[in-house]
Amino acid sequence: MLGEILIAGIASLLLCMFLGPQFITYLREKEFGQQIREEGPAGHHGKAGTPTMGGLIMLVSVAVPFLILGNLTAESLAVFGTMLASGLLGFIDDWTKISKSRSLGVSGRRKLIAQALISIGLWIVATKGADLDSVLNIRLWGAHLDVGFLYPIFIFLVLAGATNGVNLTDGLDGLAAGCSAIVLLAYTAMTLSNGQSDLALISVCLVGACVGFLWFNSFPAAIFMGDTGSLALGGAIAALAVMTQTEVLLLIIGGIFVIEALSVLIQVFSFKRFRKRVFLMAPVHHHFELMAWSETKIILRFWIIAGICSAIGFTLFQQSLK
Repeated sequence: MLGEILIAGIASLLLCMFLGPQFITYLREKEFGQQIREEGPAGHHGKAGTPTMGGLIMLVSVAVPFLILGNLTAESLAVFGTMLASGLLGFIDDWTKISKSRSLGVSGRRKLIAQALISIGLWIVATKGADLDSVLNIRLWGAHLDVGFLYPIFIFLVLAGATNGVNLTDGLDGLAAGCSAIVLLAYTAMTLSNGQSDLALISVCLVGACVGFLWFNSFPAAIFMGDTGSLALGGAIAALAVMTQTEVLLLIIGGIFVIEALSVLIQVFSFKRFRKRVFLMAPVHHHFELMAWSETKIILRFWIIAGICSAIGFTLFQQSLK
């Protein structure tokens, strides 16, 4: 099975790299370019028109090796289905922006409703298909908390948090793809060590797709993943957390996404409450941009932080198994 997992990851990577040039050319011909927010950093306005919706090739790159080599268990199909459903929501959002030539897509309220429906589906598969208990494992202390009927609400919070966290991180070339690859690599190692080979296979497919996409998305980006990619990756990470019962530990494993999301919450709260800004601009990676850090320096340092968080989370997971 280990050989199949390795083949799946390599296949996903190579497929993404193969599809990339053709898809970029197609998007350019159709003029499906990124819309840049007016209030964003001035340096980003030059990125307007860069092909977007690159998440579509990532989804294909994951789907093909997974469907051919995967065992298609309830757990892995839950991750795959959540990824596709979240990716579809992101695609609708991207298409709305492109078709209406604006930087705003689907309204926040409609996104939350769609994510609530996806969460219900994930909850049903988790409890009925995978026979998981409505228990939260607080691995830092080896404690367990039965949340009972609140479990679907908690799954919604995990899904909404992960998707929005990855989406907010997707503001610099290669930042979200690189951070997601690191987090998903941690989940690949965790599922392998836990004997969940089906989850390990889809995890490594996601890693391969992220790395393959980075070939074109690294600075200066030839294509953006768009909400199609960021919501799909966030949905997959959330579903992996649910299926491995590491929902609480995800706060550490995906610490870089937590930092990005918290920076926005802090900025909004501070401005509304005190009419003052804590950061020059949120999410926090824009703060460092306005401090004259180069884009590559920010990206590399955030990747390092993501690696540290994932390593700590993996270590805590391993300790909880003893």
